[in-house]
Amino acid sequence: MESVASVVITEVTVYTEQGWAPGEVVLEDGVVSAIGAAPAHADLPRFDGGGGYLLPGFVNTHTHLQQAVLRGAGEGLPLLEWLRCVGEHTVAATPEQTYLSALAGGLELLRSGVTTVVEHMWPSPSDEIHQAMIRALRELGIRVVLGRGIADRADITRKWGLDPRLLQPLDEALAHVDELDKQLVGTRITTALAVPNPRCLTREGMAAAREYAQATGKTVSIHVLETATDDDMCRLHARASAVDYLDASGFLWDRTLAVHCVNLDDHGRKLFAERGVAVSYNPISNMRLGSGVAPVPEMLAAGIDVTLGVDGAASNDTQDMLLALRMGAYLQRAAHKKADLLGFEQMLRMATGAAGRVLGRPSHTGIAVGDRADLTLVRFDRDFACLPVLDPGATLLTAASQRVIDTVWVDGEPVIRDGVSTRVDHQDLAQRLIRMR
Repeated sequence: MESVASVVITEVTVYTEQGWAPGEVVLEDGVVSAIGAAPAHADLPRFDGGGGYLLPGFVNTHTHLQQAVLRGAGEGLPLLEWLRCVGEHTVAATPEQTYLSALAGGLELLRSGVTTVVEHMWPSPSDEIHQAMIRALRELGIRVVLGRGIADRADITRKWGLDPRLLQPLDEALAHVDELDKQLVGTRITTALAVPNPRCLTREGMAAAREYAQATGKTVSIHVLETATDDDMCRLHARASAVDYLDASGFLWDRTLAVHCVNLDDHGRKLFAERGVAVSYNPISNMRLGSGVAPVPEMLAAGIDVTLGVDGAASNDTQDMLLALRMGAYLQRAAHKKADLLGFEQMLRMATGAAGRVLGRPSHTGIAVGDRADLTLVRFDRDFACLPVLDPGATLLTAASQRVIDTVWVDGEPVIRDGVSTRVDHQDLAQRLIRMR
């Protein structure tokens, strides 16, 4: 079992469901048990928040942690060519490389205030690769929805299927998920299914995957319409748009997490809203690869839960959630020529509570009694570039960097303290990454 902790966090301004409020927050056995003055908990240790701002931990709904050692890979290439470039690295990945990459990427997420990450692993028949990923994630102490990659259509070009070197029979992959579930009982890691895109599963594969996901209550993460390729290939081979191809196979429901959706049209938005599909918006990756601008205001207006992701470090090229928060708003403002789009409250919801339903957890925004104690303490006084603080939400959105992340709790355990991991030796990790060259 992972450790949980109890503490009273004092001298903070707390972001609750009603907004900012000064006070204290009591954590007992890894759960928020009270907000406000805490005289009845004199027996618990105190943590001085130093006048900082306490937020719910960010939920990063999409990344590929194996890519943290591939920063800059395929720079300047469009998506399909980039995929082939990164795909060769994925095929050649070793357990040790996977371990160090996940450790580095996951630590960067924690240091930007992320407490939960949806990791989208590419399909791999290697249990050793998965065990290396799990080892790193457990060492970090971060909460993880671990998407185990699945696919059942082979195509070395990746246009209508996946690289056959990464494939294994679908029933074997699902059986492996069952094995991982048994292994991960009592940890902060749960499993999900990760599908590269609509082109990688046959109709029969989709039916089998949905049946399995519904029987086990799992989320399914899938890249959808990152570029026009999904639509082009589905129309060519299946005589349907990508969205209709997925829907005809029953692959759109309230545990489907559709990633990117840059080219999601009005028909697709209406269908996603009707089926309860959530979207992961990955603005920096979309900019880096020249994929375009996801229609986020239109998706929100349609009633779709839009969440926030950083994507892998081969297409971002960071794992900085604060940067994604800022660029996610600024990209939409530039595209729509409107300065009042996606303010702090909307972006914070995208980065926290909007992911609740699709991940099977609470979906409110703000810290509430009964929540898991997954929290982030921001200290703007750690960075003069954020001072003075006229509006904490505006400062967090427009000026904050990883420098202001002071403490991050997961299950009440401080896994980041004073901006540094309490579990991982930063200097040793840096030296090991240098030796990988």
